[in-house]
Amino acid sequence: MLLSVNNIEVIYDHVILVLKGVSLRIPEGGIVALLGANGAGKSTTLKSISGLLRTERGDVTKGSIEFRGEAIHTKAPSEVVRRGIVQVMEGRHVFEHLTVHENLLTGAYSRSGGGEIAADLERVYVYFPRLKERRGFRAGYISGGEQQMLAIGRALMAKPKLMLLDEPSMGLAPMLVAEIFDIVSRLNREAGVSVLLAEQNASMALRYASYGYVMESGRIVLDGDAQTISDNEDIKEFYLGLSGVGQRKSYRDVKHYRRRKRWLG
Repeated sequence: MLLSVNNIEVIYDHVILVLKGVSLRIPEGGIVALLGANGAGKSTTLKSISGLLRTERGDVTKGSIEFRGEAIHTKAPSEVVRRGIVQVMEGRHVFEHLTVHENLLTGAYSRSGGGEIAADLERVYVYFPRLKERRGFRAGYISGGEQQMLAIGRALMAKPKLMLLDEPSMGLAPMLVAEIFDIVSRLNREAGVSVLLAEQNASMALRYASYGYVMESGRIVLDGDAQTISDNEDIKEFYLGLSGVGQRKSYRDVKHYRRRKRWLG
């Protein structure tokens, strides 16, 4: 396994318990989906891995996180990046006052060797031709979809072995979402970048992931291969919003129905 998260507990501000015994595995060269509603704990899980948790007064208080067999949950974020893990934050977070080209170069801050960095920059432009067209534009003036591409491209400049993608589809039109997911799939196949993909858009994530975990209230409540999760009736209703006959249902309605059915039974 490339990454192993082993029964971790996360507490914010020494009192707020957010993650409760979360375990998951990322294989070398794999794409794994971490699914769940807003507030389920997906972002906290990613930040626990990348080391960014401590910048928000959070701590892994139990369990361990191992990358290629070495514990990393006590490492600084910069050290985690040097080991090959890079997180693309929810909401894109580009440097708006810098150009697209300058933003990409900031992704290589931990590296040395100008020739190799230049070659990797051109490789990013091959994957994201729109960024090459916008290379001289300030990042604050490009579209939301282009900013998401820029955030992923900047992460690639760190030469990651594992990329943590937090809600890459958020706020984007369906066609742009499909384009970005296609590029992520290419990066996985052609560049060998493993991906942990945190998404509310379960149907899209499961098209590309080989394995998935479902989170609810800070716990993993279900895991399995992508097809098994896609075929699960509870997942169809809770996360894909579909009943057994294809009618859309709200998450609240389904939960109420399940509770009532158990009570009557």
